[in-house]
Amino acid sequence: MGKLIQFVMENFTLSFLILGLLVSGIALLGKPRPRPKAILVEALFSYFLLFSIGCSFFYNFIMHSFFGETAARFIGWAQSPFQFEVGTASLGYAVVGFLAFRGSLGLRAAAVVGPSMFLLGAAGGHIYQMITAHNFAPGNAGLIFYTDILIPLIGFVLLGMQCRYEKAAHSTAPGKAT
Repeated sequence: MGKLIQFVMENFTLSFLILGLLVSGIALLGKPRPRPKAILVEALFSYFLLFSIGCSFFYNFIMHSFFGETAARFIGWAQSPFQFEVGTASLGYAVVGFLAFRGSLGLRAAAVVGPSMFLLGAAGGHIYQMITAHNFAPGNAGLIFYTDILIPLIGFVLLGMQCRYEKAAHSTAPGKAT
């Protein structure tokens, strides 16, 4: 059991992604069938924002701000004052993710774009560290590296799908010319 807890905590980005998918499924159980695709996308996207952005970045804030030595060791780095800055940036992304859970499309776009730039930049940094410093620590070259790429991809796909369904809903609204 201890190994499972350690795996979940060390791979928090994957853990929160899976938790978001599970909660999306639970939320959809209460919806009548057949479900329009827009309802499915709403459930997936809202819980993605809550868990993969809000909760995941809040966890990152806690780890870098209050457990910096542990976080640095996991990444294969030395403790640095910049970790607190990474932590507070993560707190900002977490707040936007929490607000976007039930927010407007514009807020949701911001909750995907900002953290995605951070994660993709981190992935680039991880690649640089793997090549130049041969840093293959789990927090640099493990699942965290892959989710630094996967989370933005999923976010942009869900954002695009929600844009498509909102645009379709507005074009078929009563009083609109079709």
